[in-house]
Amino acid sequence: MIKESFIFLNCIGEKKEKQIWGQGIRDWDSFKKTSVIKGLSQKSKLLYDTQLTQASNALKENNSSFFIDKLEQKHTWRLYEEFRDEACFFDIETTGIKKKDHIIAAGIFDGLKTKTLISGINFNINTLARELKRYKIIITFNGSSFDIPFLKKRYPSLIPKIPHIDLKHACFSAGLKNNLKDIEKRLGITRNPIINKIRGGDVYRLWRMYFASGDEHYLNLLIEYNEEDAVNLQKIADFVLKKLENNLKKELNT
Repeated sequence: MIKESFIFLNCIGEKKEKQIWGQGIRDWDSFKKTSVIKGLSQKSKLLYDTQLTQASNALKENNSSFFIDKLEQKHTWRLYEEFRDEACFFDIETTGIKKKDHIIAAGIFDGLKTKTLISGINFNINTLARELKRYKIIITFNGSSFDIPFLKKRYPSLIPKIPHIDLKHACFSAGLKNNLKDIEKRLGITRNPIINKIRGGDVYRLWRMYFASGDEHYLNLLIEYNEEDAVNLQKIADFVLKKLENNLKKELNT
């Protein structure tokens, strides 16, 4: 969808983008091949041609960072199709939200396998930083309000400079306005019945119970809960972001 988008160009908003589409200009190539575009000065047209060439080169170089600060949070989903195979589906569990609170677990799913880092076992901030740097885009649920700010306050250089898609905002735009578990149910995404009963506050208890007893049952439940959070993000992304793409393409073709 990003190659049909003009929203990242200087001073181009949703209204102006739709006006461009309305002139039959559906993608970057057709924009550059059109000599005169209604509503744009020749000076602006030349500037946008240059910016679109830069964007095209960034995609050829697999450089997702080019689009940072060019797309508002509500529009970053348009990058998903282009960078899906190098996306990091990311979720953290913490002891709470206060300044003294810390990470219990960090889960990463790359579309094929999961990696879970547990505090007191294998969690290491350098390991997490190296892992996150492997990806071209980070995908969370409510990460712009919780996960990312939580991590940036404690580890300012941890999060790589790559685009972030917050599925909570995307779901809202697609008409799914509930919490993660409710959205999963509406989309037919199922969990292990035992895991399904666990809530956020229970994760801290599982972590404490494991270290108090040494019983790996508690640790396995914690890991499975975190893994399902991360894995299910891809299922939600595939459905919701495709829906947003289809909705936008309907506007593009009207």
